[in-house]
Amino acid sequence: MKNANMGLMFLLELGVLFSVGYWGFTLNAGWILKVVAGLGAPALFIAAWALFGAGGGANATFPATGIWRVVLEILWFGGGAAALYAAGSTVPAVVFAIAFAVNAVLRIIWKQA
Repeated sequence: MKNANMGLMFLLELGVLFSVGYWGFTLNAGWILKVVAGLGAPALFIAAWALFGAGGGANATFPATGIWRVVLEILWFGGGAAALYAAGSTVPAVVFAIAFAVNAVLRIIWKQA
C-alpha cells in the first residue's frame, strides 16, 4: 500500500502539470495567450518543483523541508486543483483535492513525507 501511495503522489504531480496546462488552453483569450499560458504555466510549475520539491526534496536544488515543504505541497497541489476549478471542471477539482489530502495524510502516517 505504501508503494501505491507513492505512485499516487507521482500521478498527482503529473495531474498538476496537466491541470495547469488545461487551464491555460481553456482561457477565454486569443490563441497566442492560450498557447503561452497552456505551455508556460506547466513550465513554471516544473521549475518550482525542480527547485524546491523534486524527489521529496532529495533531488531539489533548494530542498524545502519542514513547514516549507508543507507550504510548497499545498501551493503545488492546491494550484492544480484551483486550475481545474478555474477551467470550469469543478468535480475533477474536488476529486483532485481530496486525492491529494488522502495521499498527504497517508504519507504522514506511513512516514513517507
